[in-house]
Amino acid sequence: MSRIGIIGAGAAGCMAAVMAAQNGHEVTVFEKNEKIGKKLYITGKGRCNLTNNCDAETFFASVLSNPKFLYSAYYGFDADAVMDFFTSAGLALKTERGGRVFPQSDHSSDVIKTLKQEMDRVGVNVRFHHTVDAIARDKDGFVLTGECPKGAFHEPFDKILLACGGLSYPATGSTGDGYRLAASLGHTLESTYPALVPLEVKESYAAAMQGLSLKNVTLSVYVEDKWTQTLFGEMLFTHFGVSGPLVLSVSSALARPLAQKKRVRFTIDLKSALPEEELHARLVREFQENANKNFRNILPHLLPQKMVDVVMELSGIRPETKGNEITKEMRASLVTLLKAFPLTVTGTRGYHEAIITGGGVKVSEVDPHTMESKLVQGLYLAGEMLDLDAYTGGFNLQIAWSTGALAGRSM
Repeated sequence: MSRIGIIGAGAAGCMAAVMAAQNGHEVTVFEKNEKIGKKLYITGKGRCNLTNNCDAETFFASVLSNPKFLYSAYYGFDADAVMDFFTSAGLALKTERGGRVFPQSDHSSDVIKTLKQEMDRVGVNVRFHHTVDAIARDKDGFVLTGECPKGAFHEPFDKILLACGGLSYPATGSTGDGYRLAASLGHTLESTYPALVPLEVKESYAAAMQGLSLKNVTLSVYVEDKWTQTLFGEMLFTHFGVSGPLVLSVSSALARPLAQKKRVRFTIDLKSALPEEELHARLVREFQENANKNFRNILPHLLPQKMVDVVMELSGIRPETKGNEITKEMRASLVTLLKAFPLTVTGTRGYHEAIITGGGVKVSEVDPHTMESKLVQGLYLAGEMLDLDAYTGGFNLQIAWSTGALAGRSM
């Protein structure tokens, strides 16, 4: 039996603790907060999208950084295994659109309760309000030094797992401690950046549409006027710019170009279901059927109310223009606007609003078959600390469960 110290009681740390304790080890988890899973509590808008009920091919296609590194971890503890873990422990689950898996109760607190129940069942010792400041190596393993309500502590362990999370949502305790500890033991860090994060835009009309959610639209991304990608789905206008699943998905790829002050712009196809010719025909019908109505009063037939004033202004068509006064040229201009509604991206909202952290500990320094450091025997790493990130939809939590489970079993 080994004495195992785990730093961080997030998804990866808790899963690793259960797996290691099931194998008969004495497991102690150090958590700086007053409870486990503080970040889990706010994921999925408080509902906790705990995995994605998809096949392996879809999972790996959804991982943006170093998907091959995850082969052993994922195949050892895939989405089915995650769902089995929670349902076997008594948590009812449901699968929603896009394969997103949630607790049936829609309460993330139930996911956390289930994790804590399993940790208690296998005898994991969790030390709350314990901050680990340093890790020293000795002939027998490691000594953790830190602060707790009773003062300083120094504890010896045979093996250590760093599962401290990244830098996103720092109010939950993700303040980069793990990166500092990993670096102190010789590990290299890839540059970190906010990932799955809302974006700020230049145009003031985004704020005028605050709260408007667009469904079934196509978002195209251009960097220095070169097309980079196109995605279909949902997005949301906010007081600072844009958010929602589409925006979060493209944000990770834009972190570097935005940092380099490159010009980034979006076009939104507001009528994805209609090719240009059909949209032209639809507009002809709309203006003919409303020949004596003002343009201002015809637009609500075509767009959400919050977009009407914005599109009217951008189109250059006067509000009082009658339907039968709209020329072919005006119609062509409107079609262009509806098929390529423009936005200029100026930056991200930063770590305070980022769902995850991109970058982190270099995966080439970690054994993908065990999660053990290649540099320090007995040191393991898992979860968001590693240079791994994926699209939104439960994939990032799956990475945490998979790497945590593999580390726990390997220890």
